[in-house]
Amino acid sequence: MPVALFALTAGAFGIGVTEFVIMGLLLEVSHDLGVTVPAAGLLISGYALGVVLGGPLLTLATRRWSRKTVLMSLMAIFTIGNAACAMADTYAMLMAARILTALAHGTFFGVGSVVATTLVPPERKASAIAVMFTGLTVANILGVPAGTWLGQAYGWRSSFWAVTIVGLIALAVLAMFVSRDAAVRTDNSVLDELRVLRRRPVLLGLLTTVLGFAGVFTVFTYIAPILTRITGFSDTAVSPILLVFGVGLIIGNLVGGKLADRRLVPTVIGSLVTLAIVLLAMTWALPHKTWMVGFIALLGAAAFATVPPLQMWVLQKVDGAGESLASSFNIAAFNLGNALGAWLGGIVVDHGPGLEAVPWAAAILPGIAVLIATASIRAERSNAHTQAAIEAQRQPSKASMTA
Repeated sequence: MPVALFALTAGAFGIGVTEFVIMGLLLEVSHDLGVTVPAAGLLISGYALGVVLGGPLLTLATRRWSRKTVLMSLMAIFTIGNAACAMADTYAMLMAARILTALAHGTFFGVGSVVATTLVPPERKASAIAVMFTGLTVANILGVPAGTWLGQAYGWRSSFWAVTIVGLIALAVLAMFVSRDAAVRTDNSVLDELRVLRRRPVLLGLLTTVLGFAGVFTVFTYIAPILTRITGFSDTAVSPILLVFGVGLIIGNLVGGKLADRRLVPTVIGSLVTLAIVLLAMTWALPHKTWMVGFIALLGAAAFATVPPLQMWVLQKVDGAGESLASSFNIAAFNLGNALGAWLGGIVVDHGPGLEAVPWAAAILPGIAVLIATASIRAERSNAHTQAAIEAQRQPSKASMTA
């Protein structure tokens, strides 16, 4: 893998820490800013919605820039946004700074995915995407626990100052190792880019991503109360268990990329089916500490095994114009799934059967995603067979005319 690809990984690491570190600091933020814990939790949803809205818009706005310029500009926004988070005096200022930071997220991963696929041979494209997303998984296993510890020991603002420094380092790495010549944007108009959204396979691919990841975050958002109130772990045990989750993320991400390079469509379906099964079986494991730790690792692996194949699947449905936009929309779809999952999990907890039902309720979502993906694949194959039949009929006609 080329060095430039690991420069993208460094950027992904910084963005991953920013997105998830707030989960471990909700109590500190709520106490310092004088808001409730649920209100502090909205900082997660606000970030996710910022990714959903900002990714496609910034991708369109920067479509004529070189991709290196785009990536560096986004990392600058990311760095400034984290510094603003660290200096926020009010809840509103912190929310605004979080949304500003989120604007860089969707476009960075969207454009970065496209750049990653140009850096390697065709048979390694999904693996290249997986390597970039490894930065996100390492952020979960190392960056988030470290950021949480730092925020709890020295105040939540220190975590955001630390991520600001990470952003500066990532910016320098991108400047040194990503080639400007290797990443020039096309000269498409806005309409050329937006035509990608008229393609039914692309829309179904995006919907599949939303539902698949919504299942993950239906559980993950409430993983701490599940582990402490149902499984019986102490509060101090949650962070080490989340390290196990992070190890699962790394393994699942890399395995998903390898399998997608070999057989993309079976990997898409297989990874979603595996995710649904893990979520459903977790319901049985809830009262058992040892089993639950194992299922936390399986959840991490199953969750990120879906990421490279889903990202590659959407990119494969686009040819030329709209490639970066489709990629950014799929990153937005992951984050829309995050927000949807957190909301649905809250409904199950507050207005439904309660925490015990969260895993099996979450399993329904990737199950629906499997049905949608299967329907999309069958429709594409049917269209391909129809086109082949039309071409076969045209060939004799052309031959008779020539004769």
